[in-house]
Amino acid sequence: MRRLFGSVRSRATLGATLVVVVALVMTGTAVLQALRSNLTAEAGTEAERKARSVASELAARTPYDELSGLDGEAGPVQILDEDGNLVKAAAGLRWINGTATDEVTPRPSPSPSPSASAAPSAREDDDGDDGDDGEDEADETEGADDSDETEESQDADDDAPSLAPGETSRQATYGSGAATIGDDTADYRFAALDVRTHERGLLTVYAGAPLAAEHSAVRTALTVMLIGFPLLAALVAGMTWVLTGRALRPVAAIREEMAAITASEDLTRRVPEPATHDEIARLARTTNETLAALETSVERQRSFVADASHELRSPIASLRTQLEVAAAHPELLDLDGAVQDTVRLQHLAADLLLLARLDAGERPVEGRVDLAALAREEAAGRTGVTVDAETAETAEVVGSRGQLGRVLGNLLDNGRRHARGTVSVTVRREGDRAVLGVADDGDGVPEADRERIFQRFVRLDDARSRDDGGAGLGLAIARDVAARHGGTLTVGAAPAGGALFELRLPLA
Repeated sequence: MRRLFGSVRSRATLGATLVVVVALVMTGTAVLQALRSNLTAEAGTEAERKARSVASELAARTPYDELSGLDGEAGPVQILDEDGNLVKAAAGLRWINGTATDEVTPRPSPSPSPSASAAPSAREDDDGDDGDDGEDEADETEGADDSDETEESQDADDDAPSLAPGETSRQATYGSGAATIGDDTADYRFAALDVRTHERGLLTVYAGAPLAAEHSAVRTALTVMLIGFPLLAALVAGMTWVLTGRALRPVAAIREEMAAITASEDLTRRVPEPATHDEIARLARTTNETLAALETSVERQRSFVADASHELRSPIASLRTQLEVAAAHPELLDLDGAVQDTVRLQHLAADLLLLARLDAGERPVEGRVDLAALAREEAAGRTGVTVDAETAETAEVVGSRGQLGRVLGNLLDNGRRHARGTVSVTVRREGDRAVLGVADDGDGVPEADRERIFQRFVRLDDARSRDDGGAGLGLAIARDVAARHGGTLTVGAAPAGGALFELRLPLA
């Protein structure tokens, strides 16, 4: 399992598929909820329409037996009185649930009370009393009836104070349930509507609309989603796998080429660069730039080792010859020459050690160094070197006094070897930089060679002796030290016609 999902391609495919699956599930759930809600609302609207139709007929004093919509074909319908008793139900209704009552058989309603005008006549036929007594009894009966009607009207008004006789409530209430009409049982959306009649008081009409369409639509949508979503997720996974593999194909080519370069140790080879402008193309270009820098570094190291071996071979061979001659003929020992060769070896070894430290990235010891004072100290022990008056200005920099002294000493030694008469040193400020200049009155440096002289073991005058010319490491060391101190070292033409070396360092 770890190996299966250990590649970027596998993780990208899995991540994309999971995102799509989560999005599909959330979208599908929202769609099903919206579909169910809309269809349920439509069923509720249909149920309210049926209930309002029956309520309108009741408000118009239509007898129960003549009400339309109670044939059972329009769905379940119940009519309840104020006490919640069933007074009328749709034909064929056998079972219902989800309304105020589960009764399906209406209860017998009490006979209506006689009218006030018929009461006296009945009393006269039965008792044979005179009209006055009948009128009195009628008045009492009428008063009692009025009292009962007033109390009933008051109760009705307490239940539905906003409805007048013949008026139907504006808002319906909804609920869901089921009902059996004939032999068919189904789910329904019920709407309840209140209506105040003239003779029957407050009635509540329950009418239902079937939810079969809602269930069918939801089942169909769910079936489509259960079939389509896995197919869509599989399609996304396949497309992601293919596209990711195609996108990572250049990376595989880069990896194979890097492996071949590592195995062959041939730093001249380069990885293929895609013709695109994306991150992989930039990675390939950066990799090739790194390989080029590595090749340059390796070549430089090899050249450095070869040159160092060559430079060390001459003084070692000379010293060995002198020692062998002295061993055979002590009287022929050239002691001064042996000391010179030993000193030369010592200086060369010190230069090579310093270069190795600089190449390893060794940072100089930080401290404040006054370039003007340093220039006077270095120039004091050398003949033919004059210090310009501008060095009286203080120019402090941060760095290693020993390494900066080594730079100035190398520049002064180089100037003395090429000057005809004198070498001048100047120190001045230029903005946030301290500038130390070393100029000679020699032949100068040709413009084409002004960068080459800073390479290691480079001598412009191949004919001069090694004793006079040195090993060709002084200027290379000076530039490397300047770079480590955040500065620069350049060469140009001096006012006297010779070479002018300028060391620029940030002021402290």
